[in-house]
Amino acid sequence: MERIEAVVHGKVQGVYFRNFVVDTALALGVVGQTKNLSDGTVHVLAEGEKERLLLLIERLHEGPELAEVSAVEVNWHDASGEHDTFIIAH
Repeated sequence: MERIEAVVHGKVQGVYFRNFVVDTALALGVVGQTKNLSDGTVHVLAEGEKERLLLLIERLHEGPELAEVSAVEVNWHDASGEHDTFIIAH
């Protein structure tokens, strides 16, 4: 089990990006959270098997239909085990 922290840049707020992340993560069996940041980016914290996290990262680059992703910064860490589902954090 591994953990990623990703920051998604571009037109990613107000386009259902966080809901897209939740739906994608749950479909992949990944746990964690996502939230909008004050600078207009979206933060994603996810834990799961490396292969599933790599698929999530691919989907973050795509985003939902209305999004325009310009960059995704990803940092890898050891999993903490603190999450049991995937949610939108506030």
